[in-house]
Amino acid sequence: MPKSKDKSESFENLFSELESTVAKLEAGDLSLDESLALFQRGMELAKKCGAMLDAAELRIKQLVPQGDQVVMEDVEEE
Repeated sequence: MPKSKDKSESFENLFSELESTVAKLEAGDLSLDESLALFQRGMELAKKCGAMLDAAELRIKQLVPQGDQVVMEDVEEE
């Protein structure tokens, strides 16, 4: 299994930063510039987290043709 390049780029760390960013935005005591910067960072974090979840799902499941249908099957670990 490939190792993450940087532990700070782990899903857990990115998601934690995203939660913190959302909390700061929800507090509502930021300037417009600060809010825009945090919103942009939050969108970047959400995109990275989404991509990591998609990659994890692809590692877990694969499409397998069965007759006229295509079904999802668990991928066996090597």
